[in-house]
Amino acid sequence: MSTAIALPAGVQVFERGWLSANNILLTGDGPSALIDSGYCTHAPQTLALVTQALQGRPLDLLLNTHLHSDHCGGNAALQAAHPAVRTWIPPGHLQQVRDWDTVALTYVPTGQSCPRFRVDEALRPGSVVHLGAQAWQVHGAAGHDPHSVVLFEPNSRALISADALWENGFGVVFPELEGEQAFDEVGRTLDLIEALEPACVIPGHGAVFVQVDRALALARKRLEGFIASPAKHARHAAKVLLKFKLLEVQAFTPQALHQWAMHTAYLGIIRQRWEPNTDPAAWVDALADDLVASGAASRADGRLLNA
Repeated sequence: MSTAIALPAGVQVFERGWLSANNILLTGDGPSALIDSGYCTHAPQTLALVTQALQGRPLDLLLNTHLHSDHCGGNAALQAAHPAVRTWIPPGHLQQVRDWDTVALTYVPTGQSCPRFRVDEALRPGSVVHLGAQAWQVHGAAGHDPHSVVLFEPNSRALISADALWENGFGVVFPELEGEQAFDEVGRTLDLIEALEPACVIPGHGAVFVQVDRALALARKRLEGFIASPAKHARHAAKVLLKFKLLEVQAFTPQALHQWAMHTAYLGIIRQRWEPNTDPAAWVDALADDLVASGAASRADGRLLNA
């Protein structure tokens, strides 16, 4: 659906929830462009939304702020429907996409899916891209993902923030799970966003918002908590991975849950690094218990259900 907040001319936001990232469609005198394409299981809906909005016009450009599966899972379907579309991604993953390295692209270690797609050009930080009716600045936004970018339109001061800033936080800092020091990068990205002074933010998930100072304050408070307790961030990440998969499959039997967790490398990394003395099956069951306690899941007939 489109947001009620005033956006630059020709900018439409399809707010998708959490399994699929928001899609941003830009039309006008310049090339038509879609920024982020959602998760693969939602690709038919993505196609329907884009087709209806384009009203017979072709899609010229497909851009990804980063290559987590919920932001690029619809790429293959869009490329099939629009064979002439050119696809731009941040430069850090160009070779991995061309080689289709699903481990380096995180699809295997997160236990997620993404159909193979092609890439044409790099979406380079420091550049300006003409999309729809505006010229958008591309800024590096490392932290959540080391290669992520945000896009800023200086006249309207609209920011497409991906998972670098939400109204109530930011995305899991995945490099930290692998032992890299990335919390400082999150802080620098928040400083960058503050310096840009956006009037409105189009986040990767959730509604468009204008209370940017409040969002930045909440994000910094959350970051401080994670810096003080990396184990808290790691357990949060584990629950996010489980909830994301539950959004996809909707229900897990105990056997299916343990089988998926056993083959999801990030869960093994988190448990072995921060809770090494726990039994793997009991640890996964405890994550599920936490989701149920928070209202993010429920149980019925022995199955874990999405709530």
